[in-house]
Amino acid sequence: MDLIERRNRLSSTANPDKKLDYIVTLEGHLPNSQSHSRHIALRYVPDRDVLDAKSFGVYLEALSQDTWATPEDLAVTILSDINNQIIARWIQVSLNVPELQHHAVETHAVVIEDRQPGWDNAGLLSRLERI
Repeated sequence: MDLIERRNRLSSTANPDKKLDYIVTLEGHLPNSQSHSRHIALRYVPDRDVLDAKSFGVYLEALSQDTWATPEDLAVTILSDINNQIIARWIQVSLNVPELQHHAVETHAVVIEDRQPGWDNAGLLSRLERI
């Protein structure tokens, strides 16, 4: 699936109060061909727009149709796609996948974050559950 087609699956609505900082959390999974699930968690502080939850599910289904070389590649793609569709004040993507490359490694997890320059709300972010 090409970049534009994938990103077009994401839709948003206007933030009901742009003056407030609040955290939105969406969690889901990407099933793969070996019936192993890739858990995806998205947390963000909206600015102008709020991501539509149903469209995030449709987007995850679209992602599962592609092959991802590494969990890092998948995490960077999700962050880039969502940053392109909504401009969040702060955004975090985390994913946890079963590690299938070696029998001694059970899980491979990635956490990636981005924020608008100059935005900081340490009090709000300190309330988040640690990953």
